[in-house]
Order: sequence, then structure tokens, then C-alpha cells
Amino acid sequence: MVVVFYGLLLAILQLLPISEKERHQQLGASTYHSGIDIGAPTGCNIISIFHGRVSFIGFSGAGGYTITVKNNDFTASYCHVSSNFLVYVGQYVEKGQIIGKVGPKNVYGVANNPYKDKSGNPTNGATTGPHLHLTLRKNGKLVNPLDYIV
Repeated sequence: MVVVFYGLLLAILQLLPISEKERHQQLGASTYHSGIDIGAPTGCNIISIFHGRVSFIGFSGAGGYTITVKNNDFTASYCHVSSNFLVYVGQYVEKGQIIGKVGPKNVYGVANNPYKDKSGNPTNGATTGPHLHLTLRKNGKLVNPLDYIV
């Protein structure tokens, strides 16, 4: 499957048909998580899928470093991003604007971070490598981002 973000092509890994639990354990998550995972190297630009206001930046559990943007009925959370945030809470962002960078697998200095890789190093949330996890909500309910961005 290929996703087009405003002229940028991003590949999404398609796995063999297996159970949801097995799939998410392979991806480093212990339980099902909603949204989509987009494989990308550390430092790759992340762009806003719509205009709105940044409502959150920070470390958010399994999502690791996260940027959340709200616009009327929609809320998008961009997870596993770099801790060198390019936006701030309350900032208005445009559709297509670079709002962050894909973060590294390992992050240090996060108090009480329970997420570790097989070597015991702290990770950027529940992850086995750099990628963008995108979650989209409409009126507070989870929706498939591919229904809105493809």
C-alpha cells in the first residue's frame, strides 16, 4: 500500500494475515493500538494533515513524544516524533506545514519511561524502530486516517 501526503510518497508495511495481538506484538506494542504506522527514517519531516491548533506536545506513554493538532471536529496525534519540537502548544498550523520530525527509536532522560528495547535501552514509547504513528479522531471517536488522507 502507498499513501500520498501532499505529493510525498510514504510506504506502509503490509503484514501477512495474522491475529491483531500477534501483529501488534511484532510491531513492539503489547496490545492493539489504533491509527496507522508509517515507516520512516529518523529526521524525516512530518506534515500536518489539516490546519488547526497544536493542543499537546510532550511524552505520552506508548506514543512516546507526541504532537497533537485539533481542528473543529478532528484531532490528529503524531506519535514517536523527535523531542526537538518545531511547534508549541497554541500555535496555529497550516495543512501541509512541517510540524515535526520522526524521532529516534531510543530516547533518554524521560522520567519513569517504562518502554525499553531488548537491550534495556529506553525507547520512544512502544516502538521497535523509527516511524510515525498517526491517530485520527472525529468528534472524539477513532477513525481510519486513510479514509481522510489518501
